[in-house]
Amino acid sequence: MPAAALFDVDGTLLDTNYWHTVAWAQALAQFGHNPAMARIHGAIGMGGDQLLDHLLGEGRDRAQDEAISTAHQALFARFWPGLRAFDGAGDLLRALKRRGWTVVLASSASSRDLAVMRRALDADDAIDAATCADDVDASKPAPDLVHAALAKAGVGPDQAVFIGDTPWDVQAAAQAEVPCIAVLSGGFGERALRAAGALEIHADVTELLTGLDSSVLADPAGHAPEAH
Repeated sequence: MPAAALFDVDGTLLDTNYWHTVAWAQALAQFGHNPAMARIHGAIGMGGDQLLDHLLGEGRDRAQDEAISTAHQALFARFWPGLRAFDGAGDLLRALKRRGWTVVLASSASSRDLAVMRRALDADDAIDAATCADDVDASKPAPDLVHAALAKAGVGPDQAVFIGDTPWDVQAAAQAEVPCIAVLSGGFGERALRAAGALEIHADVTELLTGLDSSVLADPAGHAPEAH
């Protein structure tokens, strides 16, 4: 069984993190919560449950949580027509597929949002499987998503690499004992990603594709050069 490349989608393959930031800010404001946009962006990459804990505190009245999350979904849907994949995203998936990797989209998005993002990505010919929110009990930084993606790929942690853009991606992968490559395209800095444990850091998927031969993704058989 080939090794698996497990890809976060938002902020890694698609330029969506700031749309999510705006949608969460507007949803929270509808219920009287106005955290700074920078704080909201810093929580992007968490699932909605963990994001609300992070922004509003675990001791809050949770009665509004479902309504806030529903509002976020509706507000984010307004941006669907403008969603775009990062340059090189589909090319990277296809390059990895040609090298023998099993390619899995490891997303905790709703099935509806994931379907829209897959259309924007336009790389289904290179995708072997995908996860969505229905596949996990706890969202990032819990490792459930990574475990679900491993199950979809049919491999163990020592046969996989996770590619993401947030510290929450890196932490989730680490808890699942899967190494993580990080890209800066989601708006998180190199220092935060290194501190979380990222094995490699690239500006974006185009840079990762260009430098693929010097990445741990060079060879699914495990004969890649040393990480950098």
